[in-house]
Amino acid sequence: MKFVDEAIIKVHAGDGGNGCISFRREKFIPFGGPDGGDGGHGGSVWLVADEGLNTLIDFRHQRSFKAQRGQNGMGSDMYGKGGEDTDIRVPIGTVVTNVDTDEVIGDLTVHGQRLLVAQGGKGGLGNIHFKSSVNRAPRKSTPGTPGDVRELKLELKLLADVGLLGFPNAGKSTFIRAVSAATPRVADYPFTTLHPNLGVVSLGTDQSFVIADIPGLIEGAAEGHGLGIQFLRHVSRTRLLLHLVDIAPIDGTDVVEQVRAIEHELQKFDAELLDRPRWLVLNKADVLPEDERQAVAEDIVARLGWTQPWFLVSAIARDNTMNVCQHIQRFFESQREAHEGRTDMSPGDVRLRGEASRD
Repeated sequence: MKFVDEAIIKVHAGDGGNGCISFRREKFIPFGGPDGGDGGHGGSVWLVADEGLNTLIDFRHQRSFKAQRGQNGMGSDMYGKGGEDTDIRVPIGTVVTNVDTDEVIGDLTVHGQRLLVAQGGKGGLGNIHFKSSVNRAPRKSTPGTPGDVRELKLELKLLADVGLLGFPNAGKSTFIRAVSAATPRVADYPFTTLHPNLGVVSLGTDQSFVIADIPGLIEGAAEGHGLGIQFLRHVSRTRLLLHLVDIAPIDGTDVVEQVRAIEHELQKFDAELLDRPRWLVLNKADVLPEDERQAVAEDIVARLGWTQPWFLVSAIARDNTMNVCQHIQRFFESQREAHEGRTDMSPGDVRLRGEASRD
């Protein structure tokens, strides 16, 4: 499986160098004072968000990372060199958790963002620091402190505006191909998509949003069945969910039951997801006679008691797909305007229902 969204790594910051015990020994100065330098600080370990990465697959091959140790102090008041930091590049959207304490250390959401995950040890003090009026030749120094050692859990969560939900083979990959430049693999068998695909939908200048093709779910996904929780977590950051269903499944499965099954998995995984805007997209309309499509769609919507926007599309024929995207763009614009305190847009522009699917 190409996609890896979870990894366990061990990070070891560099230890601090030891302080030095040394005395000046120069010609004609047989009893010089202490000149032992301090040890250098150990290098730290940082995680750095990189927009060029989209999986955690590299951590299959390397799971341990160690920063450089600080150099020991030396005579002649020479301090040890500090150890170099180690930067570990991770995809944007990586959540970092301390395995031992289950504490979330940080969340990397912006390209170039840096997160300190293991602090380097401090350098030890040389004997130059212990000279006093009563101890002119101290034979004392301190060792460097050890660097932090942690076991970290990395979890990747996609950063997308829209997430596509649905059972395997519902047509999600075909939909994202139809509305964006993304080219996910498409085939007529379940689990074609083994890793999330991101596509940018562009509707004009300054009008675009990111859509994520989430791999198909099955019943029991919240307990880890199938590809399970590995992919459910990705919907937690999206602003809008598009629930794609096959309007006429080949196996005769009831569409309403399919929708309810996905809702049940969302409920078990995170009840708050059911309160998020979720629009219904009845896909593969082209398999039905043209004069029957609307009636079948309206029957499904009625039996569901669906109150949010819904659309009837054929992703493979690209029929009505851009209409869906235009409504999504308007929805995001209305959200932004509401956030800015503007009220010049009527609610009807946001909560579009069955009539919108026939535009």
